[in-house]
Amino acid sequence: MSAESRDHMLLTTPFHSRIQQACEINDWGIWMGYTTPNAYFDVELEYFAIRSTTGVFDLSPINKYRITGPDAEAFLNRMVTRDVSKIGVNRVGYAVWCNDAGEMLDDGTIFRLGPQDFRLCSYQRTDEWLGWCALGFDVQIENESEAIAALAVQGPTSCTVLTLAGCADLNQLKPFGIAHYEFEGVPLAVSRTGFTGDLGYEIWIAPDKAEAFWDRLFEVGRDYLIKPIGSYALNIARIEAGFLQARVDFVPAEEAVRPGRTRSPLELGLEWQVDFGKALFNGREALLRQRDEGCRYRFVLLDVEGNKPADHSFILKNGKTVGTVTSAAWCPTAKSNLAFAQIEMPHGAPGDELVAEIYYQRELHWTRLLAPCKVIDAPLFNPARRRQTPAPPH
Repeated sequence: MSAESRDHMLLTTPFHSRIQQACEINDWGIWMGYTTPNAYFDVELEYFAIRSTTGVFDLSPINKYRITGPDAEAFLNRMVTRDVSKIGVNRVGYAVWCNDAGEMLDDGTIFRLGPQDFRLCSYQRTDEWLGWCALGFDVQIENESEAIAALAVQGPTSCTVLTLAGCADLNQLKPFGIAHYEFEGVPLAVSRTGFTGDLGYEIWIAPDKAEAFWDRLFEVGRDYLIKPIGSYALNIARIEAGFLQARVDFVPAEEAVRPGRTRSPLELGLEWQVDFGKALFNGREALLRQRDEGCRYRFVLLDVEGNKPADHSFILKNGKTVGTVTSAAWCPTAKSNLAFAQIEMPHGAPGDELVAEIYYQRELHWTRLLAPCKVIDAPLFNPARRRQTPAPPH
């Protein structure tokens, strides 16, 4: 094999040997240069594993950056829009960051592992941006993406299964908390986090123990109907829970090539993530102006009539196009046809009645459907077990 061919090969995660055995329908996708399963056996059954038992998703391709040094907190506080000082040790915080124009670059999670020891997990590769933002700060930044294997273990029986796998007293861990264990002589970290809106955890472990931990997890979880899940099932769950995804619901500012295609946190419904009480952060002045002058768009969650997902649909008001759908799915647990949409201001207030222009194909025939829809002010799926401490047993 030539060097050029090797350079274009997809990477595999530390769990790949187990995933390959489990992927019955051989449906694969690409995430950050890694080969990952879109589905293992059936998308709907994988989705119901998340909502009824335990679903396991290989999270290893996510970008992971270790940030340490005397100025680690100050550096992150300068970069992201929220107040990082409010994230306690062994806690996790959701965060977004912008360029100087207030345009969203990405969102992710910040793990505080010590007073000046953080791990930033991001969807986008952000090595250069972190390097630029670090100028003038006494910090060390290490891309540890390949040094840590990660699994998302999500669903109502996830705490029980992980406890059986050796994570004692995990039911006492609060949402966004981090617990530390040992597995076969190496550190194992468990955070009560996830992308499904359900009770769930994320596992962080050394790559050389990844397969062994997978085997342990599926051995103890067999009686609890544990199942691996692919990206298609995860996508339904995150839409049902109201979670945005980069490159789907917004264009990262560094990738945008057309003016006007980027969005700010205020235009994405993330104003709760912007702390104007901080003296300085990237994009602060631009976001202040936008707050005072008004946004161009409003990001909304729509409850669409019928069962045809409104993928890539136009949104109409009195026959005029006022927005577009970014994500859509029929969500079985919420029993609703949900969609995220970017709506031109001043339209899209909660309760506003709109129309989704949906096109779908059956037997090579395209049908145009004008489906009434309503703007709702919160996700329809928000179970109590997501927040309960102790986590409920199953």
